[in-house]
Amino acid sequence: MNLICLSILLFFLQGCQSQEKKTEKDIEEFQKNTSQQTDNVSYTGLVNFRNAAKTAMPGVVNIKSTFKSRVPDYDYKDQDNLPDPFKDFFKDNPFFREFKFQDPRFPQGNSEPIIGSASGVILTNDGYITTNNHVIKGADEINVTLFDGRSYPAKIIGTDPLTDLALLKIEEKNLSFIQFGDSDITEVGDWVVAVGNPFNLASTVTAGIVSAKARNINILKEQGAIESFIQTDAAVNPGNSGGALVNLEGKLIGINTAIATPTGVYAGYAFAIPVDIVKKVINDLLNFGSVQRGTLGMSIRDLNSSLAKEININRANGVYVDSVMVNGAAKEAGIRAKDVIISIDNIETATASKLQEIVSRKRPGDPVKIKLIRNSKDEKELTVTLKKYTLQTPTINTNLLKELGVELTEINKEDQKKKYNVMNGLKITKLYDGKLKRLTDIQPGFVITSVNRKPISTVKSFLEAVQDQEGGIMIEGKYAGDPTFYYYAFGM
Repeated sequence: MNLICLSILLFFLQGCQSQEKKTEKDIEEFQKNTSQQTDNVSYTGLVNFRNAAKTAMPGVVNIKSTFKSRVPDYDYKDQDNLPDPFKDFFKDNPFFREFKFQDPRFPQGNSEPIIGSASGVILTNDGYITTNNHVIKGADEINVTLFDGRSYPAKIIGTDPLTDLALLKIEEKNLSFIQFGDSDITEVGDWVVAVGNPFNLASTVTAGIVSAKARNINILKEQGAIESFIQTDAAVNPGNSGGALVNLEGKLIGINTAIATPTGVYAGYAFAIPVDIVKKVINDLLNFGSVQRGTLGMSIRDLNSSLAKEININRANGVYVDSVMVNGAAKEAGIRAKDVIISIDNIETATASKLQEIVSRKRPGDPVKIKLIRNSKDEKELTVTLKKYTLQTPTINTNLLKELGVELTEINKEDQKKKYNVMNGLKITKLYDGKLKRLTDIQPGFVITSVNRKPISTVKSFLEAVQDQEGGIMIEGKYAGDPTFYYYAFGM
């Protein structure tokens, strides 16, 4: 299972969202009350990774996710059944004559199931396991193999795409588990150990240091996604997803999730979800089946030197408030646009991702203490009571069509097959004064198949793809009777 790149509730937890807090289960408290000794280690002098490896390895599992085939096989020799875009290519390439291929756009085939291999971390001795959501998303079967080779089917207790976490359960007792550490006190430069199953190599240990904290790499695309990764140079590869990042005591400080790489394999940097986010998400999934999120109700961004100069403030980090929602928690507490937030609950907020990380650990109704700077110099401290997070449905800006100067129509199946040889797209029926006419040489009749590599087939999907971009736009498509795909790029 490549690194990044439904919920089945326990029967006795169904409908428990209104339970009092005292009845909730807390995995961290369970760990503290369960006998499992860890050795004290020194972070000075000669560094020895043996203790961390010995402590963590039995608590890391191999996860096999099985995805039943949803695509049919096409045989080169069966030309009539080939999807249209591929006929000429395979006809002219005899190398492929003995092979079958799959077209992922066609449903329900008979090919072999796909099995992905990744990692997970045991959190309790009775079989609760956390991993990445992307590891098990859409899987038809999930199987967990322990450090000692025993295997068990796993069921999903809950998933959270916004943090890329999932909670699984296997039926077993007296399991070794990894105790929670504290990602807040983990510092840049601290030694860390990554444990997982890269390339299906079971129980692999690598070491490195914390390279950065509160790192946002824009890899989670869901609305409201939370990224505040621990960055490390411990070697992490495909298959490490969902595995453990531990300190020298063998305590969990993060769940390995992503790598930054131009090749698809380790190239120096890996990213883990901080354990303080993991604790909150996993406990919510255990108790409610979904995450109970609080929100401040404001639009924010990182303060930088140019923005600091513009607002005449004598600092270059913090969180700048662009706007506040009319009925949001921030507005009601007295936060204003152009305020600069410098801490929450006495934790410094040098970046927006750090602020989001702190808030993500809270629930609706929880108070948070916010320190901010107003009017460039006045420090204020406000208490904000978080409101419940709700997913916002994006509004479509139909004025974009006027700004672009274009009229679009969906192409029918006959046009797709006979004229354009494409599977999806929108045809430009008219161009008038606008950005497309001024900035490109695109002509009426052109069929747009994708915007910034996102396939589009309706006007709504086109507008969503365009308005999601703050910078340049790249349109891909073709003309009738022309096999060439053309690309047009322009600024918004």
